Amino acid sequence: MSNRPHLSAVKEIRDRVRQHLEEGAVTPAYGADRRVVLELLNAALATELVCVLRYRRHYYMAAGFRGATAAAEFLEHAVEEQLHADQIARRIVQLGGQPDLDPDGLRLRSHSEYVAGDTLDEMIREDLVAERIAIESYGEMIRYIGDGDPTTRRMLEEILAKEEEHADDLADLLRVVGS
Repeated sequence: MSNRPHLSAVKEIRDRVRQHLEEGAVTPAYGADRRVVLELLNAALATELVCVLRYRRHYYMAAGFRGATAAAEFLEHAVEEQLHADQIARRIVQLGGQPDLDPDGLRLRSHSEYVAGDTLDEMIREDLVAERIAIESYGEMIRYIGDGDPTTRRMLEEILAKEEEHADDLADLLRVVGS
């Protein structure tokens, strides 16, 4: 007996996917709880948007000789976090959901906090905390989704890799600015 997964006959696949055409990318083979995945993605969307806003504020507030280096990093991260938010919003729509962009609930749904920070050191530290929270959150989401939704999992893995890069950048920046 083989341990290889069972492959459906082409006719079976064709017949299955003709059902529920209005569900778009979500075929009967979708293996995750779509309601939970949409909830997770909307939390991730809120987290990314809160990070965009915090990075933008830090970009404008970074001052002084060392602040110019930090400002450039903050702006780069703000742009990349916005790209993540856009990816997540598109995936929510693909899964038949609606991206929740209601400003009143962003802070409640976000995993990271919006902490402004008064000094350059505080700004960098708060951004590093937020990146580390994102790393933990995305890791948990990826493990939860597993093989149930490989497309969402891969998207989150790509975002996770960028968040890890951001955390490394900020840790380096903290050493430079703090010295």
